[in-house]
Amino acid sequence: MSQELKLRVLSGLVMAALVLAATWYGGMAFAILSVLIGLLVYFEWASMTGLGQRDPEGRALGWLAVVSTGISVLVADLETSLVTLLIFTVLAAGWAQFRGRSHWLTAGIVYSGLTAIALAAIRGESAVGLVAMLFVFAVVWSTDILAYFVGRAIGGPKLAPRISPGKTWSGAIGGAFFGIVGGVAVYLSYFASFSVRIVLLALALSCASQVGDLFESFIKRRFGVKDSSHLIPGHGGVMDRVDGLVFACFAALLLAVAQTYLYAEQARSVGALLLGR
Repeated sequence: MSQELKLRVLSGLVMAALVLAATWYGGMAFAILSVLIGLLVYFEWASMTGLGQRDPEGRALGWLAVVSTGISVLVADLETSLVTLLIFTVLAAGWAQFRGRSHWLTAGIVYSGLTAIALAAIRGESAVGLVAMLFVFAVVWSTDILAYFVGRAIGGPKLAPRISPGKTWSGAIGGAFFGIVGGVAVYLSYFASFSVRIVLLALALSCASQVGDLFESFIKRRFGVKDSSHLIPGHGGVMDRVDGLVFACFAALLLAVAQTYLYAEQARSVGALLLGR
């Protein structure tokens, strides 16, 4: 085993242990992890898009936005966090519009702020939140890993050659299939039965995960970078590791919020809404 591969495996094991430990404890531990991920995502976004060179004042506004949103995640409820993010999103959009600056600032605030909000909201403090978070992890990780192997084994037409030349339709379909298998396996580990709703949920999150992967590939290709940063030894940056996860969490949060308004189920947690428990 090469030194680089050893470093990649070791850092991967450390990351997995930290994430799973925080997921198990939930509450403030996982909320802090979620906010930290959001802050690191904004750092990498600002670096990749060159906000520091082109718009230093805007980058500072972005830091204020992400830190404020993170504080809301730690001390307030979901609605307050979303409103905080919305206020800063409007401010950033106005800044970009009236000062003739890049709208990459606004996109970065939404992307990084919503990352912290969605992760923390899904896990929450309940036992169902733990299952919901593990469900999302299983779908995303199964999709990511098996899409690679199925794509390599079968090959075929490219999924999005201009964005990510290595991805194939066979890999995307295989990844979605195994994402469903992974999600259902986690669900059945905790609950006695399931409905087709869980299968459709896993499929939706798997597709969202793959869109998130393509989105980050687009950003990196747009700005001519190989990795989002070098923060993680052997792995590149935080965005390189969580691109699919955050889009799956965005989709999960959107589904839960939509269900809240459609069925007036405000009393239930995001995790409970997501799994129908």
